[in-house]
Amino acid sequence: MKQHMSTLLVLTLLAVPTTLAQAQQPGGQAPAGQTRERAARVAILNVRQAIISSAEGKQASAELQSQFAARQTELENLRKQLQDLQSRLQNDRVLSDQERVRLSREFGQLQRLFQRRQEDFQEDLNQAENEVVERIGSKMMEVIDRYARENNLAVVLDVSGQGAVVYADPSVDITQDIIRLYDQSHPVSTTRPAQQPQTPGQTRPQPPQQQPQQPGQRPPQR
Repeated sequence: MKQHMSTLLVLTLLAVPTTLAQAQQPGGQAPAGQTRERAARVAILNVRQAIISSAEGKQASAELQSQFAARQTELENLRKQLQDLQSRLQNDRVLSDQERVRLSREFGQLQRLFQRRQEDFQEDLNQAENEVVERIGSKMMEVIDRYARENNLAVVLDVSGQGAVVYADPSVDITQDIIRLYDQSHPVSTTRPAQQPQTPGQTRPQPPQQQPQQPGQRPPQR
């Protein structure tokens, strides 16, 4: 999930029109110094950290690990087989030419299989992660907007990316506040049923079929 948290939710500017509107209302004008101070209030937020550190984000991460555990194990086994074959081809000095050709062919087939499985695994994982980010991120934006308005923030900068903010005082970091408010607004259920992971190509078990009754055969007694 680390590759997509910072790219899908880039919160660059979150303006608060109510702050500026109050400064423009006749009869309700604040002192000039106070208006400039409120209008210049800036906060930083690590959106990626807020998503993965929320209770819902942690739960979703655990579910993804469980969902893709079998495929991850399969890739690790294929990688181990490739390493063993490569080591044998490089270090076994008594292999015949025919055996070496056979092992080289087997290594190439296994390598192509590993690459296909790895690409499919990464594509499916990326899609699942994107769905999690979009689901949590859309709700988190509402929390961020409400927090900014209630605290008279003019700008909120996302520091998840690289190079966007050169320096920021830690006192203006609202990440932990957003995590706390998000968990309060969207509590997770502790009784959520765990997903049953399936291995690639695994089919659901079919109910046993009844054998046709032979002519003259009595039905079984219950």
